Amino acid sequence: MTYLTRLCLALALALGLSGPMQAQDTEIEATIQSQFDAFLADDVETAFSYASPMIKGLFGTPQNFGMMVRQGYPMVWRPDGIRYLSLREENGRTIQRVQIRDGAGMLHWLDYDMVQSDAGWQINGVRFVQMPGVGA
Repeated sequence: MTYLTRLCLALALALGLSGPMQAQDTEIEATIQSQFDAFLADDVETAFSYASPMIKGLFGTPQNFGMMVRQGYPMVWRPDGIRYLSLREENGRTIQRVQIRDGAGMLHWLDYDMVQSDAGWQINGVRFVQMPGVGA
């Protein structure tokens, strides 16, 4: 087998294996983006539909959930810019890092804990991330 043939096979294999991960990336980003869009439309019922059963059980109603987001995550409620960063597996969990710019221009990094269900990808929690060299 020539070097060029091996290289082509390796590239084909790499591209074939990246397909499912890219699809997962796209589906996860679409779920998170749909929740952002619902918050921007003040549609807490739809935003709540993207939460996992655990989150739904914790807050009980879309209104309680919406109040928590408005008070605890105002940059999520009214983002001025959203950038999807790394998607990773961590201790069996799927984590999507998101950079959010708020209305004042400040950057925030959040890790979205994602779970897959019969309804597709759902948000199972969000936590703030302190980036190295950013604030103390």
